[in-house]
Amino acid sequence: MADTLGRRMTMAVSFLAYIVAFVVFFLAEQYWALFGAMAAYAFGDAFRTGTHKAMIFDYLDSKGWQDLKAHYYGHTRSWSQRGAALSALLAAALVFRQGAYAPVFLFSIIPYTLDLVLIMTYPRTLDGPRWTSDRTVKDEFLHVFRSLVKSMRSPAALRAVSNQALYTGYYKACKDYLQPLLKNFAVGIPVLLVLADQERTAIITGVVYSLLYLLTSAASRRSGVLADRFRSLAVPLNATLLVGVAFGILSGTAHWVTLSGIAVALYIGIYVVENLRKPMGIAYVTERMDKDSLASALSVESQAETLFAAAIALLLGFLSTLFGLGIGIMIVSAICGMVGVIIRLPVDPAKGVELRLS
Repeated sequence: MADTLGRRMTMAVSFLAYIVAFVVFFLAEQYWALFGAMAAYAFGDAFRTGTHKAMIFDYLDSKGWQDLKAHYYGHTRSWSQRGAALSALLAAALVFRQGAYAPVFLFSIIPYTLDLVLIMTYPRTLDGPRWTSDRTVKDEFLHVFRSLVKSMRSPAALRAVSNQALYTGYYKACKDYLQPLLKNFAVGIPVLLVLADQERTAIITGVVYSLLYLLTSAASRRSGVLADRFRSLAVPLNATLLVGVAFGILSGTAHWVTLSGIAVALYIGIYVVENLRKPMGIAYVTERMDKDSLASALSVESQAETLFAAAIALLLGFLSTLFGLGIGIMIVSAICGMVGVIIRLPVDPAKGVELRLS
């Protein structure tokens, strides 16, 4: 729909779906109502993922700045992480003051409404192929579909998508387990024992997540700098995947031997690697996609991330229930590392191995 009907309107529909989700989250009094909220949130995600990145890369192409994809997307992602750092503190303050999580969703409507207004101010030239096409909607849809099939039939594109999606799927499946790790960590801090359990968790979670997002913001901002040190993006992408799952293995080990502080610190490495790696990975994937179906192709990449996340989350939940969270994280991280070796990106010896020190 984004490539056929226009990317701005698709993004607007996405933000409206998010707002509906937040309203339902705020009003929900029954557990089953949360399914409706999550359905609306997932609908918003489906329309957003791939669409905005396609707009960014189209803008770079129009300016002749194709070689700055990792830099530009890295800086864009960096600012979103700064916003997340601020929102983590505001959310913690709301939970601490109100004693409930519902107000967080009500206040979240404000920035999403501003986003909706902002996206409609984008120039029409960023609407994608439809902007310059004189085809009917039906013909445009068929054109985009053929373009997408062409991209997805390329072995290089499929391998790029799989490699990128594996680590992001691993990150998505694992990232929320930071909260139980933080809760265990918070219990052991004497100065906070005078507070109620929810207040103590809110403070620790808010502060740690805020610092975490500032750290991931810095990682995203430096992704382009790291990419420039290699002649081929395949080298840092292969390396960072293994480094990221190594953080998971070490963090799981630390949690298993009850070193809560070290487990949290190592677990944060998974977040940092994701934000260092993602701009390079998306740049690598888009180089192997047809421009006429870029939003569609990036949505396929996002869907691949979700499929990996679903499989990994199921396995992690099962192993954690069976053996404990620490061992579960260790095993899942090791499996993802082995899969990463199998689907590693090919490196041209003449282009990829030379490290640029300038």
